[in-house]
Amino acid sequence: MTPDLPGTIEGVALSNPAPVAVALDAPDLETAARWAGLVTPHVSTVKIGLELYLRYGPNVVASIKGASGVRVFLDLKLYDIPATVAAAARTVARLHPDLLTVHASGGADVIRAAAENAPGTKIAAVTVLTSLSEDQLAQTGVTGSVHDAVLRLSALAVDAGARAIVCSPREVSAVRAEVGPGIMLITPGVRPAGSAAHDQARVATPEEAVKAGSDLLVIGRPITGAPDPGAAAATVAASLRRLTPTRHLAFAGEPP
Repeated sequence: MTPDLPGTIEGVALSNPAPVAVALDAPDLETAARWAGLVTPHVSTVKIGLELYLRYGPNVVASIKGASGVRVFLDLKLYDIPATVAAAARTVARLHPDLLTVHASGGADVIRAAAENAPGTKIAAVTVLTSLSEDQLAQTGVTGSVHDAVLRLSALAVDAGARAIVCSPREVSAVRAEVGPGIMLITPGVRPAGSAAHDQARVATPEEAVKAGSDLLVIGRPITGAPDPGAAAATVAASLRRLTPTRHLAFAGEPP
C-alpha cells in the first residue's frame, strides 16, 4: 500500500507534518480548538476522545477540523454487542473521521461490524490499554503476559477487518511482525524524554516509538500541558525529523 498522508512522498515522511496525533483532552471546546490550531502546522492528526465527544456531541468533529484539513482520530473505543457497535459505527461514519477506535477484546464480530458499517473510516483496534501493567491485566482475569495478549488481539482484529492496531510502544515491533506491513500501528503512551508518565504504565519516547515501527504517535499532556502547545509540537516534530525517514500508511478512503 502506498501512503498518501500530507507531507509524504512514496511512503517517505517529509519534515512537516510529523506522524503525531495530539490528544485534545480539553475541558471545553474553545480550548480544544485553540490547541488544534496551534499544533496543526506541526502534526498530521488530532485526537478527539470521550470527554469532548460526550460534552459537545458529534458537531465537535467539524468544529475541531475546521478548514485545516487535519486528520481526525475519533477515539471512542466502542465496546458493545455487534449490533450496537454496527449502529454506532454507521452514525459515526457520517462525521467522516479518519480513524475510529473499537476495543479488540469485544471479539471478531464487533470489529467486523464496525469495519462494515464505517467503510470510509479506518477502524483501529485497541489491544491492551497503555495504563495497564502486567499485574493489573492479570486482575481482570486475562491470563498470560501483556505481550501475548496484545499479539493475540492484534491478529484477531486484523483478521476481522481492522486496518490499524493500537498498542504500546513496547509491543509495536512484535505486533508489526505479527500483522505485516499493511497495517497502521498507533502508539499511545508516548512521552518526550523527561516528561511525567502520568497514568501511563507502558511508555517510550517519540524517537523510540518510531524506531520500533510506529506509524502514528499519540501524545497528549506533554504537548497540550506545555505553556506553548505549538512550540511543544514543533519540538517533537523536529526530534522526529532527525530520524531515518519512516513509512506511514494511508487512511481509509485515500487512493492506494
